[in-house]
Amino acid sequence: MTIKIAIDGPAGAGKSTVAKKLANLLNFTYIDTGAMYRAITYKVIKEGIDLKEEDKIAEIAKNSSITLEGEKIFLDGKDVSYEIRRPEVSEKVSYVSKIKKVREILVEKQRAIAEGKNVVMDGRDIATVVLPDAQFKFFLTASLAERAKRRYNELKSKNLQIDYLKVLEDIKNRDKMDSQRKESPLKHTDESIVIDTTYLSEQQVLDKLYNIVKEGLKGDI
Repeated sequence: MTIKIAIDGPAGAGKSTVAKKLANLLNFTYIDTGAMYRAITYKVIKEGIDLKEEDKIAEIAKNSSITLEGEKIFLDGKDVSYEIRRPEVSEKVSYVSKIKKVREILVEKQRAIAEGKNVVMDGRDIATVVLPDAQFKFFLTASLAERAKRRYNELKSKNLQIDYLKVLEDIKNRDKMDSQRKESPLKHTDESIVIDTTYLSEQQVLDKLYNIVKEGLKGDI
């Protein structure tokens, strides 16, 4: 039997960082679904496609090769790990990710990657749509101000010139779009364990998740 761990949550809640570390700790495969949507968004921007041209964007999602190797993501064979984190991608990724055909295509790719593996997968619809049969479902959240501060510090650490208030507004807008979109809105299931990370360190969150998984598997990891 393979073990599936789903970690959902809004931007800046810390899910990707914790998911990577949890996967390493458990020796599971880590799947960053958000990076996949970012990769498609990056390609849409690069090719100058209007965000209203949903059929063209869906074709890009269908025909693009996306490969995940640890913390790196390759788009059509090119490492785009840095490019997909740029502010212009962050501003537009919610518009791309709400397109029904794009979600259907990427969900299929995500399930294919997870097939037959022990995985930790993070995103916004993992427990609700991608892996509804996951044995462990977590939903990480934090206050808007804290999430904006984390994202701001992350971007600054990559030498990107960005204004905190702009980051705050972008996250606020993304929260609204992600939670109100028609296709696979951001929400947690009744089975999800909700963890507010506002006042928790990265290590404290990791310890919480690891201990829950360890207990759930009765230490057999």
